[in-house]
Amino acid sequence: MTTETAYRAGGPGRADGVGTWAVLLPAERYEAERLVHHDTLELTGLTDVVRPGPGDQVAVLVDAPPRLVALGRVAATGQRHREDPDDPQSDVEPGTLVVAYTRRAFDEPAPADLLTLDGPVTALEPAAFRALADQLGPPPARRTWLVSLDLPIEAATPAEAVRLFWSYVQELGPRELPAFVSPAGDELAMQAFVLGAEANQDPEEDD
Repeated sequence: MTTETAYRAGGPGRADGVGTWAVLLPAERYEAERLVHHDTLELTGLTDVVRPGPGDQVAVLVDAPPRLVALGRVAATGQRHREDPDDPQSDVEPGTLVVAYTRRAFDEPAPADLLTLDGPVTALEPAAFRALADQLGPPPARRTWLVSLDLPIEAATPAEAVRLFWSYVQELGPRELPAFVSPAGDELAMQAFVLGAEANQDPEEDD
């Protein structure tokens, strides 16, 4: 089997009795998924396209260039995450596709240059899906990390300082506030992250 054949769209494909698909993640939604952990991905406005059914396997991709950022399975709309990342109080709209993540690779996407997408949802041949999934390899081992957020806050009482702290966190969020992370037991390896990526917080090193 050639590489071109392995990545060919087709279908709807079937692998182990379920369909295999690719969904394209809008750029702004990709950034939201990188910043905050979600158990499910919800894509709306898909009423006029052929859609995966519950249990189907999904490869989640971003474009320009095409990259694989996650794998998942289609869930029933009643199994959605308790909060929509864009609107916590929203109802599930008609045409909403809910994908439960089974593997995430937002920090190290796999290339998918040979895959041609037909739109926001593309049916894949099983071989194409397997070729994409195999690029991720085995999941990395989980370990314990220490994550902290330190803010100097002026307040009259400790309780007021805590209230102001959470106000700043909600207002500024991960797009502006640096979070500091280090492996447990190795605090000297601490790194600062902003916008989901490592960010230098030493002004002297910028000079």
